[in-house]
Amino acid sequence: MKQKNQPAVLSYYGLYLLQYLKENHPDKPSDADFIAVRDELASDTFEQARLVGYPVEGAQELAMQALLKGFHFSEYHTLADVLESEFADTVPPEKIQPLALKLLSKFKEIFSGYPLSDDFARSPEYDNLYTELTGAVAIHIDEYGV
Repeated sequence: MKQKNQPAVLSYYGLYLLQYLKENHPDKPSDADFIAVRDELASDTFEQARLVGYPVEGAQELAMQALLKGFHFSEYHTLADVLESEFADTVPPEKIQPLALKLLSKFKEIFSGYPLSDDFARSPEYDNLYTELTGAVAIHIDEYGV
């Protein structure tokens, strides 16, 4: 019997999603069932697109859209960008990723105040989030250090 987080045999899409989540959403647990469902969805999307006449490139684009829906905006990368851009003199480069991961859970309330979607980084509200995160990071660093 397969356990919930036991690695499964994944296709290209499942392996791609697993790697993408590790790099862009390291705070998200690796749920093997979720990855398998998205893997199947992307494969089915590709197959259906090819059956109705899409070229390989078009079918691949649709499959990747289905695979990554809801994961284009990364809270983790946004926080890492704030640390790297605004606190380069305070936070050494080797501490940016671990600190960003640590601060994610502390700043969940900040992120929850915004309509985070796949295209959020291109919205006017993104600048407000960036500014709010910059202030929260400054307070955290003042209180706790790096």
